[in-house]
Amino acid sequence: MNNAMNVLNTIERQQEIVRLTQQLGKVTVSELALKFGVSEVTIRSDLATLDQKQLLVRSRGGAIVNSELSRELSLKEKGSCFSTLKRALGAAAAEYVQNGDRLLLDSGTTTEQVAHHLMQHDDLIVMTNGLNIATVLSKSESVEVMLTGGLLRKKSLSFYGSAAEKSLTDYNFNKLILGVDGFDLKAGLTTHFEKEACLNRMMVEIASEVIVVTDSSKFDRQAFHVICPLMRIDRLITDTGIPERYAQALEQQGVQLHLIERNQ
Repeated sequence: MNNAMNVLNTIERQQEIVRLTQQLGKVTVSELALKFGVSEVTIRSDLATLDQKQLLVRSRGGAIVNSELSRELSLKEKGSCFSTLKRALGAAAAEYVQNGDRLLLDSGTTTEQVAHHLMQHDDLIVMTNGLNIATVLSKSESVEVMLTGGLLRKKSLSFYGSAAEKSLTDYNFNKLILGVDGFDLKAGLTTHFEKEACLNRMMVEIASEVIVVTDSSKFDRQAFHVICPLMRIDRLITDTGIPERYAQALEQQGVQLHLIERNQ
């Protein structure tokens, strides 16, 4: 039995169960109980919670991968997944934003947590395509907020389209903080929505520094639309669930890694 698995808290254990289910396609209650050193009752409770969140599908004696994970989750669904972890990731990403920065902040729930941790910054200009992010930052007296404009995608509260893309061409930004739906060594950074991928590609092109913030559940996942190759990233902020081969490959490419403990 792996002793390291015994000390995982509920959030960590459930995140690992999702990862194992995605990797193996199917898991059993008995195998999971043995692996994590907890009772089968506890595992069944974990599976029920994850099934309710649509992160996997309960089956007789265990669970199977949820084919619906290939679809894009709504903003509300994304926000409910590992919210404590996302707050910690947001705080970590905000540490790399300095007073006086001209920042592009991508839409999403993890990047919304970044916004919450930017409230006390001074002389900060933030342009975002996220309506929820602009709403958060509007409460700060010292952060100048700019919206890309464009068409509003209500499912994700994000703006897209030619007007949004054109708005990026008039300014210089020294940093981009970007969230992703998929992170794969071969496919690179990916997202589900084509128009958002186009906007994200423009963000990557015009920003001097690209900072990606994502939880480790996004690794080994590919959405359909490519944003950019991994070599374009300057810094990755994620949790210690990152697969070792990813950490090694990214470090070899010169990407700076900031890892937070998964029990945050």
